[in-house]
Amino acid sequence: MATPNYGYEKRQRELAKKKKKEEKLKAKAAGKRYDDPDAPEGQSADDADTTGAAPASGEGPANPA
Repeated sequence: MATPNYGYEKRQRELAKKKKKEEKLKAKAAGKRYDDPDAPEGQSADDADTTGAAPASGEGPANPA
């Protein structure tokens, strides 16, 4: 009978923890709770920025002088 590969199992657990942590950080950045099942999905952090500020086009304000 083959012996269990504990190193592989540990690595899989670590990857699962890392994935869950990244999902939590992503949800936090999007401004919603990770464990909230009613939160709307598909809204990214870029979409959540509704400050009304115009995007920078590289052109500064006109100098009157």
